[in-house]
Amino acid sequence: MFNKNKLVFAVSLLFSMTVTAAEPQKVTGLQSPESVVVGSDGRLYVSEIGEFGKDGDGKVSVIAQDGKVQTFAMGMDDPKGLAFFGNDLYVADKTRVLKVGIDGKWTVLAAADAFPVVPQFLNDVEADSQGNVYVSDSGDLKGKGGAIYRINKNGKVTRVVGDHDPQVQGPNGLLMDGRGALLEVDFVSGILYRVKLRTGEMEKIAEGFGGGDGVVRGPGGVLYVSDWKNGKVYSVSKKGKVELFKDGFQAAADLGKSQDGKYVLVPDMKAGELVWLPVK
Repeated sequence: MFNKNKLVFAVSLLFSMTVTAAEPQKVTGLQSPESVVVGSDGRLYVSEIGEFGKDGDGKVSVIAQDGKVQTFAMGMDDPKGLAFFGNDLYVADKTRVLKVGIDGKWTVLAAADAFPVVPQFLNDVEADSQGNVYVSDSGDLKGKGGAIYRINKNGKVTRVVGDHDPQVQGPNGLLMDGRGALLEVDFVSGILYRVKLRTGEMEKIAEGFGGGDGVVRGPGGVLYVSDWKNGKVYSVSKKGKVELFKDGFQAAADLGKSQDGKYVLVPDMKAGELVWLPVK
């Protein structure tokens, strides 16, 4: 006998299984993954450093919804932070910032000699609504030489913060916070700051993030911050309350989030994995 309820249940179950199968829990086999962003096509773009200090072996890979990995752009040095503006992907690559087109071919947006001083360790990038690109220089990773720079569409570089400011020790993860501010987590001090772009004034939002690496905004305005040194991911409420969200990573790098906002994406650099963390 035909049972409409059973048919509806079966179809619903099949649909649920299909959706779940399209969201892998992790992707393995990556070569020192550092950053992840979602493109307008819904695919994930991941920077793979390869061997640290070896020029030319870095790349950006693209991950489809079924978890399959393909090379998107190659021939980079040590690619780290990623950010999209329109269809262009910007990459922090050692001491320069690259611009990658939809065909995977890249050009240099800002070379090392375009900066006020030669960068030591360009780390994360973020783009504002006008197409300006912000990049963090983590300096010597010991508290000296750090800065945040703004790069306009023509490749002109200006310093936002740095230049011996004691709060600027090892700037790392960046995230736009409205039109006039930028969130930044410091790798050396483990402090999360809100930076006013017009004045460079820095306001402490939260602290205790060890080797602060990535910062991303989740549902309800909750922030998620990764601690690379200790392999942890923290949540930060709108009131600044810090709680451990997930630990057990080898090196939790620059965070991203899924297109539907249901997952925080964690590149575990030393494990060579990209991990999906469900968020409320």
